This record gives sequence, structure tokens and C-alpha cells, in this order.
Amino acid sequence: MPRRIDYHDDPQAPKANSLVPSVNVIVVNERDEILMIRRSDNDNWAVPGGAIDIGESVPQAAIRETQEETGIDCEITGISGIYSDPRHIILYTSNGEARQEFSVVLLARPLSGEPTPSDESREVRWIPKAELDAYSMDRSMRLRLDHHLNDPGTPHIG
Repeated sequence: MPRRIDYHDDPQAPKANSLVPSVNVIVVNERDEILMIRRSDNDNWAVPGGAIDIGESVPQAAIRETQEETGIDCEITGISGIYSDPRHIILYTSNGEARQEFSVVLLARPLSGEPTPSDESREVRWIPKAELDAYSMDRSMRLRLDHHLNDPGTPHIG
């Protein structure tokens, strides 16, 4: 199975050969739980997200990716941050793409749907914020959630 490998400030990381604008979506329900997926490509937990397709806006991509990966339809409510660290390289083993991180992280609320796994998500669940530390996730995802949880009113730019 193709894999995703994240490198952080690693001299062994492959040299970036692409920069693709992407979105991540922190969807919070009325019980103050966060919608999380267990990724199929690296088995880590993450918020839904993916590349922005030509012809769509940032919010359209966020809504589409959330629905595709989780079965949940959502409404965008704000921005949590922009992450563009050139020391974070994402290697996709299926095609040798070594992508420099560039992600806009948006906030959303659910409108309808039930958590449903997809080709990109082995599991989908609502997780109470207090339990997030118990879930295995990549350093970059943990950082995004920590920024949101520790300073929710201030978008992170980095």
C-alpha cells in the first residue's frame, strides 16, 4: 500500500519537488468533540483534509475533503492557522512526490451525516478534546491541534 512519510527538519529527508496548497479542517460538534480520522496511508490520527483542486476555493476544498473522508457535511466558521514550514517534507511513496508543507487550517461545525470511513480513513470518530493526547498523530497534526486548543482566538501563521 502506498504510504505517506513525514520528515521534520531531517537531513535525511528527500528534497522537496512540489508545493501543493491544501486544507485541514477542525470540525467541532455541540459536545465540544473534534472530528478525527485514522489515516489509511500512515495509520496516524488527523483532522480531515487534502489538496485544493483547481477550480475550487479554500472553503469548498475543506467541505469536500471533510465529506469525502468522514461522511460529515460541515460549514466553515473560521480559520485556525496557516502552516508552511519548508523543513516539513511529506513523501508519498506511490509516486515519489516530496511535498513541502502548505496547509490552511479551517474551523467548522457539522451540519449532517454520520462518521463513515473512506479509502483515505480507516476509522472516523468524534474525540473529546481532553482525550486527544492518547491518540497517535504526526508532529505537525499535534502542533495544529495544540495551537487551536491553547489559543483558539488567534490564528497561527507559520
